[in-house]
Amino acid sequence: MKIPFVDLYAQYLSIKSDIDEAIGTTIRNSAYIGGQAIKDFEQAFAAYLGIGHVVACANGTDSIEILLKSYGIKEGDEVIVPAISWISSSEAVSSVGATPVFVDIDRDHFTIDPLLLEKAITPKTKAIIPVHLYGQPADMPAIMSIAGKHGLIVIEDCAQSHGAKIGGRTIGTIGHAASFSFYPGKNLGAYGDAGAMATNDAAIAEKARMIAQHGQKGKHNHLIEGRNSRLDGLQAAILLAKLPHLEKWTEARIALAGLYSKLLKDAGVDVPIVRKDARHVFHLYVIRTDRRDQLQQQLSAAGVETAIHYPTALPFLPCYRQRQFRCEDFPVAYAYQSTILSLPLFPELREESVKYVTSLIK
Repeated sequence: MKIPFVDLYAQYLSIKSDIDEAIGTTIRNSAYIGGQAIKDFEQAFAAYLGIGHVVACANGTDSIEILLKSYGIKEGDEVIVPAISWISSSEAVSSVGATPVFVDIDRDHFTIDPLLLEKAITPKTKAIIPVHLYGQPADMPAIMSIAGKHGLIVIEDCAQSHGAKIGGRTIGTIGHAASFSFYPGKNLGAYGDAGAMATNDAAIAEKARMIAQHGQKGKHNHLIEGRNSRLDGLQAAILLAKLPHLEKWTEARIALAGLYSKLLKDAGVDVPIVRKDARHVFHLYVIRTDRRDQLQQQLSAAGVETAIHYPTALPFLPCYRQRQFRCEDFPVAYAYQSTILSLPLFPELREESVKYVTSLIK
């Protein structure tokens, strides 16, 4: 049996008529840059989240950087990020001239450990970027409490957590602002790069929109020097067509993850632990085992495609080597980078495929 890690074509086939109509309409209207689809998607995604403002942009990395700039984060400032994430979370901090300060993850949920946050705060600290990794909500009540105590901005990195919740609140609406990626493999994915920013702060939304569109407030009215970070019309139309299906896809992910966990209960691997009072949307289903590399090789030989998210924790990447981090600085992240393995998971995955994968692991 051949089981891909993700099957984007299967998703396309399931809503082919919707996607074809969205693409065809965009082409007929030549609405490639700007246009009604972008405005409609911003409004629809804001309604889905239950937030006041969504500002579309070119990609998820841009969305973090633009939000940091909108809040005035600059050279000499420090921003706290988790030790395990995709590099965008820290790269965006460096891109605005600030310094990313890494904090280890908690052992059960792969998200930033609130118990370690205050130790990392200095007079230079201006913001925290909690990452809802793999679709698991970070401990936002604790993070917001600490941020409020120290007067820090919280920018949620929601690249992997569309539709996740904690305490009944939707991820992306709890911090001061939020970043979203719609990279093709995300729970809500475009057919190319795409991103968005979300906030209830009208002034920040206006500033972010200006930065993303060459500093303009109205055409040719450049109030500041910005950048070119636009969501194109084709991607907006595709996302708008996909959004009504997101909840159905999310429920399928949760059900498949539950089946994985049930079947792997006594298989000698550590399965994901869902945070209390949270909705984990399982962008990824990640297990842990000390025999990760051997298991990955044997699954591959049996036709099962897997992945590692991420093989190197952020502090230990070559680009941060000059900061001379040690393994004992981030013991959980250091240990987990050699034990984590992401199993196939996408809404169209069949239960028979999950049973096949788990039988191989057993």
